[in-house]
Amino acid sequence: MSRLREATVFGPLQRSPAFGGAAASNLILRTPDPHAGLREALGMDQAPRRRRLWELSGYLHCSIIGTCLSTAELRQILIKAQMTPVSTATDHELHSEAVHAAGRHDGAAKLLNKALDRRHGLAIKRFARAKTEPELHQLWEQAVEQGEIPGAYWAALTHPQAKDTLIRRVFGDVHMLSHLVGAANRADIRRLRQLESENAALQSKAARQQDQLRDAILARDAEIRNLRQLLVEALAKGTAEPAGGSAGSASEQATLGRTLADLEHRLSAESRRRERAEARLGVAETALAEATAARHDLERRERALQAEVGATEAALAAASGDGAEDPEPIDLGGRSILYVGGRAVQTPHFRRAAEQWHATLLHHDGGVEDQIALLAGLISRADMVMFPVDCVSHGAVATIKRLCRNAAKPYRPLRSASLASFVAGLRGELPVEAEAPPA
Repeated sequence: MSRLREATVFGPLQRSPAFGGAAASNLILRTPDPHAGLREALGMDQAPRRRRLWELSGYLHCSIIGTCLSTAELRQILIKAQMTPVSTATDHELHSEAVHAAGRHDGAAKLLNKALDRRHGLAIKRFARAKTEPELHQLWEQAVEQGEIPGAYWAALTHPQAKDTLIRRVFGDVHMLSHLVGAANRADIRRLRQLESENAALQSKAARQQDQLRDAILARDAEIRNLRQLLVEALAKGTAEPAGGSAGSASEQATLGRTLADLEHRLSAESRRRERAEARLGVAETALAEATAARHDLERRERALQAEVGATEAALAAASGDGAEDPEPIDLGGRSILYVGGRAVQTPHFRRAAEQWHATLLHHDGGVEDQIALLAGLISRADMVMFPVDCVSHGAVATIKRLCRNAAKPYRPLRSASLASFVAGLRGELPVEAEAPPA
């Protein structure tokens, strides 16, 4: 009697996958295998093995290519397969070409399968320990919680114990995650635009205040010059009168004296107003300098946030599903990264991220429990030192800079102790401060 085989693993589905309702049970349809009886008679059945890319349903190929491989990797694979003029192909065209190739058992599909296995080798080894579908479910849930989606997705779909329930689960999770990632990125972009608008408004307001005060001071200076000129003229007129004048000249002298007193009073008042205007200008200039410094700080934070958003998008480019460009994949070439400070609960996530990108993570808590004296040995073993400026002591930072300067090791301050800052640092989006050894 012929044995049934799963279409999701060995052939195309007969309808698009639906989640919920009666259609959900048909995600994996079964079709007769005419060669099953012959294989059984000849004893050719083998132990379960991982599935190949072309053995999976075509409905899964789009999400696999988009989630588990970067655009740069696809471009390299298609160049090697000589499939399309990649120099003029858009990212979407590369994606479509790779999806079409995934279902064919040819050289291009084998290159894609090999690239997937190579990039996600750690996840494949971790999932290989699962012997039952419930164990696979547990590993997948852990991967989702830790944000390790691409490797876990490929490892789960190709695992020999992955059945209909698990395939529908992981496919649905990745589909919904793409919406969540897109929403989060849009929120970050809106925040960046808001900061840019606030910076522009602050700078414009400070500039207007400075212009108004400068105009007021110029007007006061002109008034003071005019009063001084009137005073000089009045004094000249008074000295020109003869000493023994008539009663009329005495009256004129009295009038002149009152005029001089009034001019002196007005000059004194204008001088005080000018001093007050200069004081206000000084305050405004100080406020403008502070606002400019705050604007520069916001701009630095924006650049850091943009770098972190870009690095996080690249690390999870797969799950975004929006066709966004993905920079070159991270390959740290076996380097050792020392991370000082941060939160202990995040260290395992950082270590897995470093291992995924072919690096070894060393960690020191910055002196909370680990002795500061241990930093010297760790820095000597590290190729790069990273520390979050918001979660490490000043003493540890001073020690790091001194030891890095003595050992000519580069160090990279991170904006925060978040995973996004760590990923941005690994991608090289944040500036590196290299210390030269003392002369």
